[in-house]
Amino acid sequence: MSEAAARNAQRLADASRVVVKIGSSLLVDAASGHLNQDWLGSLAQGIVRMRARGQQVILVSSGAIALGRPYLGMKRTQRLLEENQAAAAAGQVVLAHAYQEIFAPFDSKIAQVLLTPDDTESRRRYLNARNTLETLLSLEVIPVINENDTVATQEIRYGDNDRLAARVAEMVSADVLVLLSDVSGLYSADPGTLPDSDFIPEVTAITAEIEAMAGSARTEFGSGGMATKVAAARMCMSAGCATVISLGNVMQPLERIEQGEPCTWFLPSSTPLAARKQWIAGTLTPAGVLTVDPGAEKALLSGGSLLSVGVVNVSGHFERGDAVIVKSSAGRDLAHGLVAYDSQETAALLGRQSEEFEAALGYRGRNELVHRDNLVLLVEK
Repeated sequence: MSEAAARNAQRLADASRVVVKIGSSLLVDAASGHLNQDWLGSLAQGIVRMRARGQQVILVSSGAIALGRPYLGMKRTQRLLEENQAAAAAGQVVLAHAYQEIFAPFDSKIAQVLLTPDDTESRRRYLNARNTLETLLSLEVIPVINENDTVATQEIRYGDNDRLAARVAEMVSADVLVLLSDVSGLYSADPGTLPDSDFIPEVTAITAEIEAMAGSARTEFGSGGMATKVAAARMCMSAGCATVISLGNVMQPLERIEQGEPCTWFLPSSTPLAARKQWIAGTLTPAGVLTVDPGAEKALLSGGSLLSVGVVNVSGHFERGDAVIVKSSAGRDLAHGLVAYDSQETAALLGRQSEEFEAALGYRGRNELVHRDNLVLLVEK
């Protein structure tokens, strides 16, 4: 194994937070239409092993429609939108139960999360989804995510779970996205038609040439191919998240990545936190201003979060999750950040300690107005 291959093989083991995408063609047996129990069990063993060493894992799983069709007695030719939605409604129950049974012997809990495109494009829904996932991870639960096919329409749905997985990885600031595939990774041409095509082990920039290599292959059950995986990798790279495309239709697929089996790594130029802070500082337009007292200014410059007790004035109209400018009492711009409350709620919290939040708002929210992970200093410490 080359030095570069060994370094990449270690990336999965070193990642703090990992998103693993599982396609329908891996989960479901093409002949019977039933779940590949043995394969899913071997995958679960790898995830449990990762969690035992302190890693957080999120699954993005296809398979609801493929499992729902035989459960409802549908023919494979029945593929109208409403038929797919009906199959998804039944298949989600089958799929969630399967994951629950697979992980139960390891004393691991799972939770099902269904998302639509609006949940990642709408700022408020994005924050709600992110907070839910963060809470599940803090409770040591394995989130199992799928697109909400029962309500998504042909025009607005993701169309494949590779992009959904990338959105989730971006949402939770994951370190690595694992895309398990029916091929080992990216080749210079389709290896099925050109056996002598070159394998691409590492990509640091997605060029037109790389996109051309991806083609547009599809599988029997899935709607994605290599092209959607490369598109997902592009999204993750901009968020500071590495992506690996690896052979999935083998036992112990995650262990094989760590052992250096051939796979393609798409490597970002920054970390998830650095990319997120660059996005906060340079992309979002601030919707309001929070003015702080000298004590809060000192805490911010020391790397702390912004607490309501140190805020003396609020201006502008903003919603929860919007960007705001943090100013000193002398009018100096100190930071940009994402605020945890809307402008009216923030005004009601001025000067209050966190234990007073519930009395002031009627519910108990976050302790910080702006968490330090959502804060970018504009001045030197």
